[in-house]
Amino acid sequence: MEVSLERSRIWDEVVEQTKVAKVKGIDPLFWALQVSSSLSSSEVALPSTELAHVLVNYICWDNNIPILWKFLDKALMMKIVPPLLVLALLSQRVVPCRHSHAAAYRLYLELLKRHAFTLKSQINGPEYQKIMKSIDATLHLSEIFGLQAMEPGILVVEFIFSIVWQLLDASLDDEGLLELTTERMSRWAIKSQEMEIDGHDIYDEKKIEYQERLRNFNTTMAIEIIGQFLQNKVTSRILYLARRNMPTHWVGFVESLRLLGANSAALKNSKILTSEALLELTSDSRIVLSRECKTSSLQKFHAVMAFGSLASSAGLCHGASRSDLWLPLDLALEDAMDGYLVNTTSAIEIITGLIKTLQAINGTSWHDTFLGLWIASLRLVQRERDPIEGPVPRLDTRLCMLLSITTLVVADLIEEEEGAPIDETEYGSTNHWKGKKLPRKRRDDLVSSLQVLGDYQGLLAPPQSVVSAANQAAARAMLFVSGINVGSAYFECINMKDMPMNCSGNMRHLIVEACIARNLLDTSAYFWPGYVNGRINQLPYSVPTQAPGWSSFMKGAPLTSVMINALVSSPASSLAELEKIFEIAVNGSDDEKISAATILCGASLIRGWNIQEYTVQFITRLMSPPVPADYAGSESHLIGYAAMLNVLIVGIASVDCVQIFSLHGLVPQLACSLMPICEVFGSCVPNVSWTLPTGEEITPHAVFSSAFALLLKLWRFNHPPIEHGVGDVPTVGSQLTPEYLLLVRNSHLLSSENIHKNRNKRRLSEVASSSSPEPVFLDSFPKLKVWYRQHQRCIAATLSDLVHGTTVHQTVDGLLNMMFRKINRGSQSVTSGSSSSSGPGNEDNSLKPKLPAWDILEAIPYVVDAALTACAHGRLSPRELATGLKDLSDFLPASLATIVSYFSAEVSRGVWKPVVMNGIDWPSPAANLSSVEEHIKKILAATGVDVPRLAAGGSSPATLPLPLAAFVSLTITYKIDKASERFLNLAGPALESLAADCPWPCMPIVASLWTQKAKRWFDFLVFSASRTVFLHNSDAIVQLLKSCFTATLGLNAAPISSNGGVGALLGHGFGSHFCGGISPVAPGILYLRVFRSMRDIVFITEEVVSLLMDSVKEIAYSGLQREKLEKLKTSKNGMRYGQVSLAAAMNRVKLAASLAASLVWLSGGLGLVQSLIKETLPSWFLSVHRSQREEGSGLVAMLGGYALAYFTVLCCAFAWGVDSSSSASKRRPKILGTHMEFLASALDGKISLGCDAATWRAYVSGFVSLMVGCTPTWVLEVDADVLRRLSKGLRQWNEEELALALLGIGGIGTMGGAAELIIERDL
Repeated sequence: MEVSLERSRIWDEVVEQTKVAKVKGIDPLFWALQVSSSLSSSEVALPSTELAHVLVNYICWDNNIPILWKFLDKALMMKIVPPLLVLALLSQRVVPCRHSHAAAYRLYLELLKRHAFTLKSQINGPEYQKIMKSIDATLHLSEIFGLQAMEPGILVVEFIFSIVWQLLDASLDDEGLLELTTERMSRWAIKSQEMEIDGHDIYDEKKIEYQERLRNFNTTMAIEIIGQFLQNKVTSRILYLARRNMPTHWVGFVESLRLLGANSAALKNSKILTSEALLELTSDSRIVLSRECKTSSLQKFHAVMAFGSLASSAGLCHGASRSDLWLPLDLALEDAMDGYLVNTTSAIEIITGLIKTLQAINGTSWHDTFLGLWIASLRLVQRERDPIEGPVPRLDTRLCMLLSITTLVVADLIEEEEGAPIDETEYGSTNHWKGKKLPRKRRDDLVSSLQVLGDYQGLLAPPQSVVSAANQAAARAMLFVSGINVGSAYFECINMKDMPMNCSGNMRHLIVEACIARNLLDTSAYFWPGYVNGRINQLPYSVPTQAPGWSSFMKGAPLTSVMINALVSSPASSLAELEKIFEIAVNGSDDEKISAATILCGASLIRGWNIQEYTVQFITRLMSPPVPADYAGSESHLIGYAAMLNVLIVGIASVDCVQIFSLHGLVPQLACSLMPICEVFGSCVPNVSWTLPTGEEITPHAVFSSAFALLLKLWRFNHPPIEHGVGDVPTVGSQLTPEYLLLVRNSHLLSSENIHKNRNKRRLSEVASSSSPEPVFLDSFPKLKVWYRQHQRCIAATLSDLVHGTTVHQTVDGLLNMMFRKINRGSQSVTSGSSSSSGPGNEDNSLKPKLPAWDILEAIPYVVDAALTACAHGRLSPRELATGLKDLSDFLPASLATIVSYFSAEVSRGVWKPVVMNGIDWPSPAANLSSVEEHIKKILAATGVDVPRLAAGGSSPATLPLPLAAFVSLTITYKIDKASERFLNLAGPALESLAADCPWPCMPIVASLWTQKAKRWFDFLVFSASRTVFLHNSDAIVQLLKSCFTATLGLNAAPISSNGGVGALLGHGFGSHFCGGISPVAPGILYLRVFRSMRDIVFITEEVVSLLMDSVKEIAYSGLQREKLEKLKTSKNGMRYGQVSLAAAMNRVKLAASLAASLVWLSGGLGLVQSLIKETLPSWFLSVHRSQREEGSGLVAMLGGYALAYFTVLCCAFAWGVDSSSSASKRRPKILGTHMEFLASALDGKISLGCDAATWRAYVSGFVSLMVGCTPTWVLEVDADVLRRLSKGLRQWNEEELALALLGIGGIGTMGGAAELIIERDL
């Protein structure tokens, strides 16, 4: 109480001193000195917040005279009152009364101009925190802006924002414009709450005129001060912080500002600010954090990290080209063509995320991005325009990627922009701005990219199989341009040779048609320069009226056999045509359903690129037919659909079809549809059959086997569960289990905002919901679950003993009797281990057990074990073993899956003796084993890897482990025809995996045996054998990785003539159709076909980082003498010193980093990237490296740091995306936060680093620059304290701009620090 009374006495004395000074007319300076002395003697800290309140209260309004304002001005100059608080107090008292006290408002504006822009001295002054709290209490800033943080820096931002906004609303009110704003009122004190009473001289006309002029002048001056706030380098940046961190408030502010700029009369009177200038100041390009431009922090990356546009000259020299920007895309597209990869994630989602990542990090326009996407997809097609024969995806899958998947990616990207909510911080929300045409850049850039694509004639030549389709597309455009309107019926029955003009089309014509079909373009594309070769005056002949085809079908023609063949052989041209077929498949007669299913699995699936996404959806929906409303049977309703389901399953069983479903993301739903089919038909006793329209008879065993074989292709069922996991994320291979497939499928059912915003997720959600709106789990399929658990036990451990007398034992004996009936008649017999299987055997079907398929599958491991044991002990010849196994697989083709499981497990256990492949007991590979060896050497010639001899001295006999010998003998009994294809597609990868796990040279021996069976598969088999060289030797893998870097960077060639890049990395695929014989395979293709079979991938990260740093060193030294290395500098015009410039070297470094990031991401996905961030990189920075002691290592160290930064950001972006749209992005904050904590701790000095200081500095500045410039979403996910520590460390390196940029986009938590840094460093 005494203290309070004492303080009250002090302020009474100050007021008394002021009264005396006012009366006596004392000089304001003397008054200020007197007050300062008096307060100091009373131990009042200066500047005093209480004095500010006293003086403002004294002036407003009882003592509103000039000398009092002079006193206040001197108090501000002498720093005995805090300027910002005085301005806050005056804004509350003066602005609302600006009409009745125009002179006071004028003085307030003058004080604002004088003190609001000198913030540095004020934040460094004493009582800074107390002053800002007092301002908050006065203006209620925290309450108005809804920010709970009470940091003084945050309050500075809020204060500046509020002062400007109050001036803005006051100016709008003065000009009668406030009513036009959305809120129609101000949140600030701009109108007096008390009645304003004019003075006694109200009728003095001169006074009235003067007051009016003063008010108008004040309004103009206030608007000019607003402009000054927006122009001043300090306050404009502080306002940027407000814009970024208070977007909802900024919307209203910008709306009002633009309203003022467009309609202000007072602004026309200004001599220093125009309406156009004010509107320009409100644009995104002006209200930024950096002085130069938004990406100055990225430019700060020593001006050498940016690729620029595709046309950048720096990007076109020294091996870099337009292709190099998109190298990760080329690799991802080629990787998707691996026949052993069945992805659960849609290629649309993967490529969309990759495109957004590359566009953001490379800083390219959408024109260049779309052009790069088209070029990469075209290269994918041209790389294998004449693919080798074998059970691998062929041209149809590549065309699907180009003409369907890529087009859908573009459609999703365009919809993302056009369907996004309007950025009101850019456009405001008044009626005036709602009427403004909003830019939709991506669609325009698509058009321009496709126009430019016509210049790439070398990429546009169509493969032979699509020449006709390309010509039709060109003819359609020519007829349209000529004004001749014809329907699709015309093209169903004419030959392009009959056209009067050259209608030769190319791949661009097909791309444009795919875009038009998805409403990305319209027919104005037909008028692009050079798109058509001319015009025609009339059609060569009229259209037949009854020609069978889609047109006549849509007009009501029946589904005759001729019509069905026509619809199967030509793709539908529209969704309406597909919908009509689907309607027949759902509601037609049994025969009509089978016909419709056949049609859907025909050309519309393989070559119907414009409607392919609907074809796969309809087929998937038909695989889960609904229960008929009147169905009352006891058995499953699926039995009634057996014939149609069999047609569908067989129709989509080819490698290309499975890959097409995989690319469209329908594998999880396809698996979910197949599981009930397997469950039902596998439980049926085969005493019923169905006859197809072709006359073929099918049984429940046949339907089950087809469905089961297709289901097993959808995960790597034959791989043992020892695949190495990385960190806490399992490998992709081990995720592909039935449970995981159902988990992904169930996730498609989830409805969220993201799903509704994403076209691809909407598609997947609709398909999943149409089959079953509820989640599905493996427990719903007990028979399948029992088999799956047995399969896992079979792989993990030896078979348990077979209990005599059980049902399984009886089934085993029955199957052995069937398989070896001839042998069992003689002296020898094959037993199940506990009883003899001899007995009367008839040649007819009486020996075939009439059992459900699941019961048979349960017995097969014991059957195969008994047969293999009998062969090992000489009771069964190899030929009889193979014949018996073939009889078993013919009886139940699905048994091949369990045979695979058993053989895979037995090979890995290594308990069986090898057998000699001598051509007597077992088939011999000798006829072409040496040829296979020579071709393997040719394939690997470009890698520098040594191929082990297949037989030392050429005399050692070829041997294989007994289970492998038995399996290969079984597989070569199959015919290479369509009927066996779907089962060979199941056995082939298993056989290759089995042989690869065995010692060298098992796989070449298997390939030699198979090439005798299928000579046209020679290239495929030899290539498969060549892959196993790497699986047995980790040094060979390292050498292959090194070859990838060497080829991509062109390091073997002279710097000027270097021709690395995508072409050197991926080449032209593989096959003997090039250069008259099999040619060396590009290292990138080899690696993409090898890594998925590697058991240990963890070492890849360390090797890739090591190779990246070695490549940086070679790039730095390339074309330069070592002693001149330190003299290398960059000049503004990019002048070269020696043969290479720093900018060109940097481009190659980025190319190397791009390759490195792609290899890590593709090899191990999220898990390997996580291992890189949490383990490999910290370990590398803590270690001492030999290169640090080499001469001229300064430049190498700097380039190495930048390379690692670019590499790391790309790895993170590939794994988790640049935004938060992917599900994987949920993992990013935790792992990224760990890495940022490591960086901050090292900058704090808490961690001692072993790497070169220049490398570390380049890495940190490069990593932060890329985050700030390319992935700002990431920064928001990092702890504010870590960001502040990083910023502090950057400032110690004089990286002021970068430190500010980091804090500026770090969210509310770092906004205060950013504001104080702006003010402190006058940035």
